[in-house]
Amino acid sequence: MSCLTYPTNPESAVKTEKCEREPQVYQWKRQFQGKKCAPEKRKEQPSAIKQFFKGFDFGKSEGKDRREIEETEISNDGADDPSEEEELSVEDGLSHLTSEAESPSGEQRFNQFMEKLGKKPSSKNLDLNNCALTAADITELASLLPFLPELEEISLSWNGCVGGTLKALTAHLHHVNLLKVLRLNNCRLTAEDVISLGEAFEIVSQLEELDLSWNSNIGGKLSLLTKKLQERCKLKCLKITDCNLTAKDGESLAELLNVTPNLEILDISINKNIGCSMKIIAQDLKNVPGLKELNLHMCGLKQDSLQGLDTALQHLAEIRKLDISCNREIGGGFKASTAHLASLKNLEVLDLHQCCVTEEDMTVLSQVIPLLSSLQELNLSSNKNVGLSSDPLLSRLRFLPKLRSVTISNCGLGEESLSSLAEAALHLPELEILDLSWNKCVGGNLKLLLGALKLATEIQVLRLSSCNLVAEDLALLTSLRQDGHLARLQKLDLSYNNNISDEGWAVFCQGLGAFKELSELDVSLRPSSCRDCGPWFGELLAALAQLPALAELAMQRWALSESQRKQMEGFNQDNKRNIRFEC
Repeated sequence: MSCLTYPTNPESAVKTEKCEREPQVYQWKRQFQGKKCAPEKRKEQPSAIKQFFKGFDFGKSEGKDRREIEETEISNDGADDPSEEEELSVEDGLSHLTSEAESPSGEQRFNQFMEKLGKKPSSKNLDLNNCALTAADITELASLLPFLPELEEISLSWNGCVGGTLKALTAHLHHVNLLKVLRLNNCRLTAEDVISLGEAFEIVSQLEELDLSWNSNIGGKLSLLTKKLQERCKLKCLKITDCNLTAKDGESLAELLNVTPNLEILDISINKNIGCSMKIIAQDLKNVPGLKELNLHMCGLKQDSLQGLDTALQHLAEIRKLDISCNREIGGGFKASTAHLASLKNLEVLDLHQCCVTEEDMTVLSQVIPLLSSLQELNLSSNKNVGLSSDPLLSRLRFLPKLRSVTISNCGLGEESLSSLAEAALHLPELEILDLSWNKCVGGNLKLLLGALKLATEIQVLRLSSCNLVAEDLALLTSLRQDGHLARLQKLDLSYNNNISDEGWAVFCQGLGAFKELSELDVSLRPSSCRDCGPWFGELLAALAQLPALAELAMQRWALSESQRKQMEGFNQDNKRNIRFEC
C-alpha cells in the first residue's frame, strides 16, 4: 500500500522517509482514524480550481515531480482507468496538501487518545490504570509509542482486556528504550503474554520496576519470563503477588536472583505453594545484598523455610522491611531461626501477625526484637500468646524509641500485659499508630494508658474496636482532648463496642468537636446486632459541623429514625461538606 501520510514537497522529504521506515504504524493510523484512500478524495474535489489553474504550465517546476509521484502512488493503489491519471491536476495536489496539513501529528493523536480516556497526557508517565481499555485501545496505544521516546513509566493495571493483547504492545517497546517502570496488575495475562513480555526484556534494558501481581495465569510459567532476563539487568523492584506461583516457579525465581544484583524490593506474597521451594530461594538471596523489602506474606512457609530464611538474613544487612505474616505453620520455629534476625540493624518494619507463635517463640522474640534499634513498625496481631506469655516482650518495647506503629490487636492481652504495654509506651515519643482492637481487657481499663496517651503527642491513629469499652472509657478520651492531648488524632475506631450506653455516647459527642484534625470516625455496631440511635444523634451532627477535616463516618447497624435520616442526608448540603456516611 502506498503511503500518502505526508506532503510530497521537498521540505517534507524527511517525513516521507520516516513513513517508509515505519509502514505498520501508519497502517494503524489509517485503521483507527478511518482515512479514505487518496484517489477517492481526489474524485470529490470541485472543478472550479481546475479552471483557475488552467493555462499554467507546471511541467517545468517542482509540481511535475509531485504529479509524477502522485501518479505512481495512484497506479500502486490499483487504479486501472488511464483517464483518471489524465484528469489528475494541480488542484488534486493542493487538496492533498490541505488534507495532510489538517491531519493530526503524533503528539496530537496521543493527546486525543488520553483525552478520550479522561487522562492527562504526559510524555514520561503513561497512567492508564483502571481505564476499561479494550483490545483496540491497546493496539492504538502501540501505534503511539513511536511518538513517546521519553516515556519512562507505563501503568496498565486493572484492565482485564490487556490479557491476550500484550504482544501488540511489546512489539513496539523498542521505541521507548528509556522505559523504567511497567505495571500490569490484574490484567488477566495469558501464557502468550508472558512469552511476549520475556522477549521484551531483551529490548527494555533500563527497566527497574516490574509489577505483575494478581495475574493467576503466570503460575507455572514464570520461567518463560525469567529465562529472558539479561545478565546483570537493572531490575530493582519485582512484585508477583497472588499469581498462583508453583514450586517450580520458586526455582525460576531463584535463578532470577542470580541476574538481578540491583534488586531492592521482592514481593511474592499470597502464593501459598511457593513455600516448599523457599529453601532454594533463600540460598540465592545472598546474590541481592542490597535488598530492602522482602514480602513473604501468606506464602505457605513452614519451620524449615524459616530456618533457611534466617540463614539468608546474614547477607541482607540493608533490609528495611520484612513481612512473614499469615504463615501459620512457622509457629514454634522461631527458637531455631532467629540467630541472624537480631543483626538487622536497619530493619524498620517487622510483620509477624497471624504466625501462631508459641510461648517458646515468645521467649526468643522477647530477646531479639528489642535489639532491632531502627524498628519503626511492629505488627504482632492475632498471636494469642503475645498476651498470655509471661515473657516481657511488651515491656521491652521501651528499648525501641523509634517505634511509630504498634499493632497488637487480638493478642489475648490481660490487665497485666496491658499495664506492661502502657509502661513501655511512656518511652515511645514518636508513636503515631496504636491498635489494641479485639483485646477485651481494654474495656474499663483504658485509664491504664492515660499516662502514655498524654505523652503521645504524635499519635494520629487509635484503634479500639471490639474492646468492650464502657462509657467511662469514652469520657476519658474526650477529657484527654480537652486537656490539650491527642491534638493530632486523625483516625479513631470505636466500632463493635456495643456495651456503651446512650449516655456514654452523648458525653462523647459533646466533646467530639475538640478533635479538630479527625478525618475518620467509626462507631459501628457488631454485624449481628442492631440498635436504635438515641437522642445523642443530634449532638453528633452538631459535633461534625465543628470537624473541618472529617471525611468518613461509619455507624453501621445503628437504626435511624426517618427524621434522623433526613437530617443526615441534608447535613452535607446545609454545611457545604462532603462527608461519606456509612450506615
